[in-house]
Amino acid sequence: MASGPPPDDAAMAAAAANGHDHDNGHGNGNGPSPAKRPRAVISAAEIRAEFAHHDAAVARVNNGSFGCCPASVLAAQAHWQRLFLAQPDAFYFHGLQQGLLRSRAAVAGAVGAGDVSEVSLVDNATTAAAIVLQHAAWSFAEGHYARGDAVLMLHYAYGAVKKSIHAYVARAGATVVEVPLPFPVASADAIIAEFRAALAVAKEGGRRVRLAVIDHITSMPSVVIPVKELVAICRQEGVDKVFVDAAHSIGQVPVDVSDIGADFYTSNLHKWFFCPPAVAFLHTRKDDPIASELHHPVVSHEYGNGLPMESGWIGTRDYSAQLVVSEAIDFVNRFEGGIEGIRSRNHEKVIEMGRMLAEAWGTFLGSPPELCGSMVMVGLPGCLGIESDDDAMRVRTMLRKDFHVEVPIYYNSRRVEGQEMAKDKSGDPVTGHVRISNQVYNVREDYERLRDAVHKLVSEGFTSSKLWPSEKVLSQLK
Repeated sequence: MASGPPPDDAAMAAAAANGHDHDNGHGNGNGPSPAKRPRAVISAAEIRAEFAHHDAAVARVNNGSFGCCPASVLAAQAHWQRLFLAQPDAFYFHGLQQGLLRSRAAVAGAVGAGDVSEVSLVDNATTAAAIVLQHAAWSFAEGHYARGDAVLMLHYAYGAVKKSIHAYVARAGATVVEVPLPFPVASADAIIAEFRAALAVAKEGGRRVRLAVIDHITSMPSVVIPVKELVAICRQEGVDKVFVDAAHSIGQVPVDVSDIGADFYTSNLHKWFFCPPAVAFLHTRKDDPIASELHHPVVSHEYGNGLPMESGWIGTRDYSAQLVVSEAIDFVNRFEGGIEGIRSRNHEKVIEMGRMLAEAWGTFLGSPPELCGSMVMVGLPGCLGIESDDDAMRVRTMLRKDFHVEVPIYYNSRRVEGQEMAKDKSGDPVTGHVRISNQVYNVREDYERLRDAVHKLVSEGFTSSKLWPSEKVLSQLK
């Protein structure tokens, strides 16, 4: 397939804005002005209708893993899919890039980007990480970085990203240094102190720190990281580049990429911004020479035309999720206060429900409210005896199959020096935590079902060892 010169982003953005204008001018509001709402504030009945495709039998308190998409946005996605299937050549030559640019322009305005050319659309934050880490690996391989130079990451970095760091940069010669964060965490200052200490280790012996990978909101356990402060520390300490993996951020916390100041910033739009899976953005500053050196891992006909164009065509596939960002913005603006209002109400509700569960179970929240977005960690009763990641997964599966509750469970295996394992009101160490989410479709009964399921397990004397496979039970008896 032939590829012509890349279109002018500014001209295409202006054309895309005509006829579908969205005022996304908030510096960090992640959405257009509430005054631009095209219709009356959405009702509870309309919310239920938008998410009627959810399984009504399941208490779904896990928006964090896969997000959610309302029916109105799904309908817009289906329209794009039919356009492609009806006349794929016309879709490719006359509609795709203009549609992608319209989405990129909406994202740029929503996150405070300086220009639409700074925004690329990719499948997810893991793909964005591969783009950044691939460049770092090339820098080691081509001698721009010295073998043994450091890459810094949080211990609680997302599992796929940790594996990508080892697959790309450790294999290419980097020394990987982890920041050992405490959990439960008491304050942002505790995170900053651990980050400074790990950065000092990374710099030992005059070693250069080439890249810091920092989560905006860690996945498991979920904690909002003081990312702006950590980026500033990296600048002060001479770290070459900073990549913020913010998979959960847009729609959960305010995002202003210019204010945060990282070299690379990515967030999924399908988790908390109501887009269908899968779509994310990667922001890079246009004044940084590295922007022209970044490439999509899937090489196709647009290679060399800049990352936004490379990402906009990686072969024949379904691009529809990337084409409905404006429709997702239309949806959030049906709510009082737009995305800011959604974010605030979600935060208040998840803290309220987290405290309700903690009181019922005799436990505690994993972090203070100011370090939570729309997700919060709640300790499980220690008598459940969760002793491994496998235990956590087995209990999660049991809650799904036996109680129709969907919630992730975290096994806290970390023993930070000087920090004792927290205990519940019965004096048992709390090793398991649920990560509950709140999104617009959730109701109090979802959390009460989780509360009651755990109460039933405790009252029946359940321990996770009862779910062990027979060979593990036998090994414990030897």
